[in-house]
Amino acid sequence: MTAASAVRDDAPVFTRGSTMRHVAVMTATGSIGLVAVFAVDFLSLFWVARLGSQALKAAVGYASQLQFVALSVSIGLTIAISATVSRALGARDRPRARRLAASGLTIVGAIAAILAVAMVMLRGPALSTLLHASGEPAAVAERFLLIAVPANVAFMLAMALSGVLRAVGDARRAMYVTLSGGVATAFADPLLIFGCGLGVYGAAWAIVLSRLVMLAVGLSGAIRTHDMIGLPRARAIAADFAPIMSIGLPAILANLAMPIAALYVTRVWSDFGVAAVAGGAVVDRVVPLAFGVVFALTGSVGPILGQNFGARLMDRVRRTVSDALTLSVGYAFVAWAVLAVAAPAIAALFDLQGDAATFVVFFCRYGVVAWLFVTCLFVANTVFNNLGYPLLAMLFNWGRATLGTMPFVALGARWGGVEGAIVGISVGAAIFGLVAAALAFGVVARLANAIDSK
Repeated sequence: MTAASAVRDDAPVFTRGSTMRHVAVMTATGSIGLVAVFAVDFLSLFWVARLGSQALKAAVGYASQLQFVALSVSIGLTIAISATVSRALGARDRPRARRLAASGLTIVGAIAAILAVAMVMLRGPALSTLLHASGEPAAVAERFLLIAVPANVAFMLAMALSGVLRAVGDARRAMYVTLSGGVATAFADPLLIFGCGLGVYGAAWAIVLSRLVMLAVGLSGAIRTHDMIGLPRARAIAADFAPIMSIGLPAILANLAMPIAALYVTRVWSDFGVAAVAGGAVVDRVVPLAFGVVFALTGSVGPILGQNFGARLMDRVRRTVSDALTLSVGYAFVAWAVLAVAAPAIAALFDLQGDAATFVVFFCRYGVVAWLFVTCLFVANTVFNNLGYPLLAMLFNWGRATLGTMPFVALGARWGGVEGAIVGISVGAAIFGLVAAALAFGVVARLANAIDSK
């Protein structure tokens, strides 16, 4: 009898049935929820654009680059909680899964609070030193961050709760966590910005409201519906800290690479003037929204890999990786085509003119090609993080953020201005994305051989 045929009817949900269906369902529902997170930023900038000031758009762009740091830390911790809880469930140890969920949430809360305090205290130097922000955009961004950053604690806890829900296979309720934030923002932004007369700072308060709503929905799903959160205990937290952070710390470091690269690129845009920063702010909203499927894949496919790896079903692990690549790269081609056609309309939607509009059109038509290869890197990172090789994810992400971004962007900017820098991003992404994908299949093959030899 094969390993697959030995799976009982009461086995965890991802260890039976079509792997492509699991990948498609988890990614689709995960992307809907994560797109809602990105829609918060998209809608905020859309309504700020209605205020008619390019400086305000640049300010929101600066603030969002620093907020991206918290999002990346949150994704890394969510990966760790989802991976450890799904493995415990795959091994049919529900009490341990509940304990890991409780410990993980406590750890996330502590890290989120420390990060929020640091970001509030250092927001001024970060804006001026890291991003070369100055004048009105810098002053507005600093106050915007003072309002929005404390809500990162609620946001990071909500994301961790969505990871717990994905680990148990409840893709729908995991989607509700992040989707609720987007819905709240859709109503709160125009109300606070225009109805209450708060202007650009109304967008910051809308972010606060949306993240509190996300936390409430996540707690309801994980505790009331699934009873998956045990009572946190100091001894359990101390024991679980190492296994959680053995995945979480490398995943955080891996995910921090992208905002670090984005901060460097924004600094390059800043040297070309406010128009480039305003155009970059629009791109930073549109691209995550368009590629939400790719972002969601990291957290959505992880539980599928985790449960099958926990059950030692390596054929299913291999098929899951192939299915994830096929689905995500195919989607990236479609998204690229749509953005290339819609580029002028996107620039008009955010009331961009002149160099700022040119920037957005060029990026949507030529710079987006980088996402074909970033997709490969994301799939590889999912494999590395969930199969016991998180350091590889960290190395590849930081390699792309440094060697694969900074020299290519610097040389491109020197030889071809803003357009040359955009092309440089794509070249570096191609190198690191293709190598990472090849190594991911090598990791799966190595683990399969090790299991077969036992």
